Amino acid sequence: MPSTSQSGEVPARSKRADALRNQQTLLTAAAAVFVTSGVDAPIREIAARAGVGMGTIYRHFPTRADLVVAVYRHQVEACAEAGPSLLNSANSPLAALRQWVDLFVDFLVTKHGLANALQSDSGGFDALHTYFLDRLVPVCAQLLDAAVNADEIRPGTHAYELMRGIGNLCIGRDSDPRYDPRRLIELLLQGLQRPQSS
Repeated sequence: MPSTSQSGEVPARSKRADALRNQQTLLTAAAAVFVTSGVDAPIREIAARAGVGMGTIYRHFPTRADLVVAVYRHQVEACAEAGPSLLNSANSPLAALRQWVDLFVDFLVTKHGLANALQSDSGGFDALHTYFLDRLVPVCAQLLDAAVNADEIRPGTHAYELMRGIGNLCIGRDSDPRYDPRRLIELLLQGLQRPQSS
């Protein structure tokens, strides 16, 4: 519970911290809704999942494009921060890589609708794509290097290539319910593994 002054007001720093926490909760809820329902999901669905009113969403994000871009940035940061955390907590570097790839696929599902949400703002889309590469390629490279050093996967796979391959496998998921890119991504990851000696 934030402390209050004698006048009963919450200090500005606590208000800012609460607002930031609320915004993070809202972005996490929006990301989850976008993964399951796409970026055109009704705002009321996002509001219900976040436990806020629709007015709160519009106050933070006046347009859908604002919300989609904020979710995109939120997911990039979550994916970037997850890499080192997974390396510390997973049973092996390969397990960490698999878990990270799963998060990356969720991110790609959201990213798919980004171009449509930004419509004619190709410069904005290009800037976001550069930001995405700058933040995530080094994280993927760290995970790959750790798995190579643990002798779990073959050396020689570049992070950008792997991420691009995963992205290409995710194309078409929305238009064909029979297609599950995660099955093919699992085959791709199996192909990176070193054969187990018997």
